[in-house]
Amino acid sequence: MSSQEELVIRGLTNAGRKFRPSDWAERLCGVFAAVGPDNRTQYSAHIFPITREGMYCVVVNRKLEDADPMAFRFLMDFARDNDLQVVEGRHAPRS
Repeated sequence: MSSQEELVIRGLTNAGRKFRPSDWAERLCGVFAAVGPDNRTQYSAHIFPITREGMYCVVVNRKLEDADPMAFRFLMDFARDNDLQVVEGRHAPRS
């Protein structure tokens, strides 16, 4: 998957302040997650948390815009409403 197929919502406001609470990325991704048979959280292939440059972030696959436009809009509105930075792609593959 190329980085152009993904957006990253960074845990940093456009004013340069760290976004709180510290577990915001897991909470946001948890809205779209399921609990597996082992009782562990299974994040969506389209929306999942990562740590990038020591900062909590959420990766949003652009395919979500076609697959679930309301979910995509919800995530983009969340970023806008909280003045969070949204950048193209990520540098490391999902592990």
